[in-house]
Amino acid sequence: MMNNKISKVAAIQDLASFGRCSLSVIIPILSHMGVQVCPVPTAVFSTHTGGFGKPVFEDLTGMMHGYIEHWKALDLKFDCIYSGFLSNEKQIDEVLYFFDAFGEGEGTLIAVDPVMGDHGQLYKTYNETMQKKMRHLVSRAHVVTPNWTEANFLLDRVYSTDAIKEQDAKEMIKAISDLGPSQVVLKGIPYENGRKINMTYDRAEDSYCMIPYEEVPSSYPGTGDCFASRLIGELLKGESLADSAKSATSFVTYGVKVTYEAKTDTREGILLEQLLDF
Repeated sequence: MMNNKISKVAAIQDLASFGRCSLSVIIPILSHMGVQVCPVPTAVFSTHTGGFGKPVFEDLTGMMHGYIEHWKALDLKFDCIYSGFLSNEKQIDEVLYFFDAFGEGEGTLIAVDPVMGDHGQLYKTYNETMQKKMRHLVSRAHVVTPNWTEANFLLDRVYSTDAIKEQDAKEMIKAISDLGPSQVVLKGIPYENGRKINMTYDRAEDSYCMIPYEEVPSSYPGTGDCFASRLIGELLKGESLADSAKSATSFVTYGVKVTYEAKTDTREGILLEQLLDF
């Protein structure tokens, strides 16, 4: 029997036409999980910005407000609003307006992946004003998925790769929740014995979950987008935050492992086409 109730996600993201990341992974992952993806493209790039030289791109900030007004006129409803990489201050303002327009409905999940940086550095497009506005965006979310770098910037902490203890990790993830979101997934925490863990915190239950995972000696673009998409898909199915994060961690870890063993060009991202059934 076909399910007539299909969840709708408004995905406010850029589109990189080559290199698996942003909308090019978000759409297939969520679609495969039975979710209708309604993209709000913030920019179109010939490639992502990690290693392919200078991409050709078109900034679509000027279209975002028109998208919102047209969708408001159509009285569209969304089960989730999901924002990711935003390239300027105006785009953050437009996402906040999107939340006002569509995020007040009962049961509408607001998910923010605060894509600001990695490996201890903010992305080149980010400045102090954008960093402050991202904190405001995070405050409006129900669930956020920062990596270790982004968590430190959100909390004005000094970035370090030194291992931290369980209690310190709990205090940090709780501090992110105190900014506003009731559910937090903190990714890539440097933990004891050289391990990495993801951790969840659910304020309603005051519960934490630690999720260890194995790394490979290589990194791939788009893994954060893959993680957040799988997480959101599971949450929309009614799974708990902890179980959704476990599923997302397993999905990305397996994808990275398979891709590493295949020895493909790391710039192209993980071999998503072979992984959707995992």
